[in-house]
Amino acid sequence: MTDLDPQDRATPGQRLAEAIRRPGTLPCIGIYDVFSASIAGQHFDALFVSGFGLAASYYGLPDIGFIAWPDVASLVQRVRTVFPGHHILVDIDDGYCDPEVACHVVSVLEASGASGIVLEDQKRPRRCGHFEGKQIMDLDEYLAKLRQVLATRRDLVVVARTDTADPHDMERRVMAFADSGADAVLIDGIPDLDIVRRLAERIAVPFCFNQIAGGKSPPFTLGQLDAAGVALAIYSTPCLFAAQAAIEDAMVDLKNRDGTLEGNRIRVRDCTRVLEENLARRDSR
Repeated sequence: MTDLDPQDRATPGQRLAEAIRRPGTLPCIGIYDVFSASIAGQHFDALFVSGFGLAASYYGLPDIGFIAWPDVASLVQRVRTVFPGHHILVDIDDGYCDPEVACHVVSVLEASGASGIVLEDQKRPRRCGHFEGKQIMDLDEYLAKLRQVLATRRDLVVVARTDTADPHDMERRVMAFADSGADAVLIDGIPDLDIVRRLAERIAVPFCFNQIAGGKSPPFTLGQLDAAGVALAIYSTPCLFAAQAAIEDAMVDLKNRDGTLEGNRIRVRDCTRVLEENLARRDSR
């Protein structure tokens, strides 16, 4: 269970900024709707609104740029309603095109209760960070957008993400992100922790790391990430992938049992308990 205090007078952004400055690596669990957040939030203090998960669950489409930002803001608002004290980090891709839109989205998300956002340097059409074929913005173009976003937010944590695959460009970009005032940095889809170890010693802002099952980055323990200098570990899709496997198993079982539900591990009272806990948290605010 979590130990965050929803009555803390600090803003969500201030609480997240403090959390990632503490010793150790903070796990941030990717969710795709409020129900997945309801389960993950019982075990972890930090939730990640995953673009991959939202594209899959809300649109039934791959994560290649279909998401409309009002859908992201709506999800954040609903998650915040049932989890008033949790950290909520939000994937906003490239900010949905131009800097003005990105700044507007950041303002809306902060008003909706987001703790932080991840802003990437991919061009459109974008791709999942762990797939090939990504196109990268010119550094100056991205930095201009990043600086406008930083000037717009109040306390929201801004994680500057690069998707470049070139090691020299990674270093150049991460150093520029830190110098521009980003609160944290992220290199997505890297195959090992050597670059993280080296760069984390050279910058004064926290380092983030994104893990996705079957992605470019091998699975690392929190201890390994902590030793490499990672402050925040994002787990993008554990809820989505678990749901896919469980639904598939349940459908096969339903067919094999001639339509009976005797094989179901979860009963109606189990699901209702989760929902009633959400209602109680909402009403206690």
